[in-house]
Order: sequence, then structure tokens, then C-alpha cells
Amino acid sequence: MVGLGDIMRAVGDLYLRVRRTTPFQRKALRAIQRCRTEMMGAVRAVCDKCRREHLLFRSCRNRHCPRCQAKARATWLEAREQELLAVPYFHVVFTVPEMLNPLALYCPEVFYPALLRAAGHALLDVGRSKLKALLGCLTILHTWGQNLMLHPHVHCVVPGGGFSLDGKRWISVRNPSYLLPIEVLWRRFRTLFCTALREAERKGRFRRVPDTVTPHLLIEGAAAQKWIAYVKPPFGGPRQVLKYLSRYTHRVAISNSRILSFTDGKVTFRWRDYADSNRVKYMPLDATEFVRRFLLHILPDRLVRIRYFGFLANRRRTENIERARTLIGCSAPVSAGDRTKFPFLCPACHAAYRATFTGVHRRDVDVRPPPVLIAAALS
Repeated sequence: MVGLGDIMRAVGDLYLRVRRTTPFQRKALRAIQRCRTEMMGAVRAVCDKCRREHLLFRSCRNRHCPRCQAKARATWLEAREQELLAVPYFHVVFTVPEMLNPLALYCPEVFYPALLRAAGHALLDVGRSKLKALLGCLTILHTWGQNLMLHPHVHCVVPGGGFSLDGKRWISVRNPSYLLPIEVLWRRFRTLFCTALREAERKGRFRRVPDTVTPHLLIEGAAAQKWIAYVKPPFGGPRQVLKYLSRYTHRVAISNSRILSFTDGKVTFRWRDYADSNRVKYMPLDATEFVRRFLLHILPDRLVRIRYFGFLANRRRTENIERARTLIGCSAPVSAGDRTKFPFLCPACHAAYRATFTGVHRRDVDVRPPPVLIAAALS
């Protein structure tokens, strides 16, 4: 089965020679090329089921690599499970007009943090005005569409309720299937985001934008448009919340399961056309074009793509969660069900197992492909 690493190893060096790239794009490309290969080194492991010994190639642990997110995702989900409340949860998505894409492409370290802040504060502001409650939310940045073109948007997970303005009561949503008025949400989001972009332009933070692009005209043109935001139906319960989070939090632009073939310099992958009744289609691309589209979604180092706002903000989240449980009348964390504790599949017996590491690379041990991560295979 072909994967992203195979494509990067085949055409990545050529792409770097003929195309301009940023330092963080080059860093990610090199990491994906080396991931789980002899270049990264290997450790000796023993399956606790069949006792066969084999080598596990080390992973690159780059956040843009589709093979290196399972452990980080499992650790993150375990922490989030302790913060679930016995309330309905809503899924809100904010999208920006396509005409702003040049600002995201040339100045991502300015554009994306402003996008996340605008989405989070829009929910807090509208919740304060319409529900008279202090809400909390988790925001997740995605920059891609199904066809790998640039499509910045923010997914938000919002508990259905919040603290009263004096902090002494818990205020639940009036209707368990309705959070906030959608038109008020997108208008507030548009105001906050455009204000942030204007301030960034005033401070000269769009200097890398080409002379052919005028940030002021893009911002004002976008501010005159109707923006897209929508609230999906509420989740069915804690299990559904974590199932959603496991799909979206540590996701990358394309998973290996969507790549169908790589032959004669062309990559074919599966994608879903939301404009055509969610039909599944197949897109063949020249390998260099495929790499170009993938690199559009490499984020700068230290740019945090998962952020918390309101009573879920990092500083006082633990204290606020305990206070919310007290006010709701549910003192213990809500169980989301058991998850597998065995992260690997043995390449010999194909059983799920927990590896026992017994040393570093040894020449008399057969080199086997790294075992398949169960969590990655399910994503």
C-alpha cells in the first residue's frame, strides 16, 4: 500500500530543487521522507503474544505526518475524557472567504492565530449576549479541503451551557438541539476577524505578501461578503464527543488510507465532493502538484492549532470543570467507554499487542516493516 512517505521519498528532493519552500515546509518534508525508515534508526521489540522479535523503525513525530499522530492523539484524548460534562455538546464550524487565502498563504503566523481567536471570542460574545452565560469552547484549526486546496476553517466543540454572569449558577441551553443564532454568530465572527486583520495590516505584519496583492482591498472585500458558519446537530453523548475529537484534533491534510495509487509520476487519491451531494470521487494529480498542495497545509513551528476559550481556557480549566460539575449535579467525570490499550499489530501473528523493547538494532534480526497502528488504521 502506497503512503505519503513513499511519494515524498520519490519526488520530494526534486520538488525542493525546482520549487520555493519555507523552512518549516522543508523540515516537514524531510521528516516525512525519513519516517519509519532505516534513516531514523530502529529498536528491537518482542510481541507479547507470539514472542517473535522484530525491528520497529523510529517515527519522525512530526505533527504533519499521517503515521505519527496515534500516540499523541490517544494521550490528548485521555486528558480530555476527564473534562467531559454531562451536557449536550455542539459542533460549530467557521469558514472564511476564499479571497483571503493569499494572506493565509504568505503570513500564516498572523492569519491563523487571528482566525482561532475570532472563532472562540465570537462564541463567547454571542453566548454572553443571547444566553447571558459564560460559555467555553475548544477550537481546532483545519486548513484543507477534501481536494487538498487551501480552505482555512475552524471546528469548535461547545458544551451546551455555561456559568451565569455572576458565576453562581449553571445556565443550560434552552433547547437541547439549538445553541445560538447562526446569523449572529457569523456576523460577530466576521467583525472580530476583519478587525484583527486590519490591525495586523496597520502594524505592517503583512510585509511578505507580494506587491501584486493588496491586503487592504482583500480585507474590505471580504468584510462586505456574507460569511459561512453553521452549527451541526448536538452530539449524542460523551462517547460521540470523543469519537469526533479523535477524528479531527490530530488530523493532517490527507491520510494514507485516501491515497489509492502512485504510478507513472501521478498520485490518485479519494475525496468527497460536498458540493455534489457528498459523492466520493477520485482525483489523479501529477506528483509535484500533489506535493505542492500538501505543503500548503504545513503550519509554522510553534503555531498552536488547538486552543481553548471561556471557562475551558487553560489557566483555570480544572477549577472551572469541577465547579461546573458541582452546579450541574454530576461530580464524577463522564465515562466515554473503553478504548484499546494495545497500539500495535504484530507483523508476524497479526495480533494486537503491546511491544516490549529489548534493545537497539541488531544485525541478526530480520528487518520487518513497522506494525500498523490501530488508531491510524481507523482514522
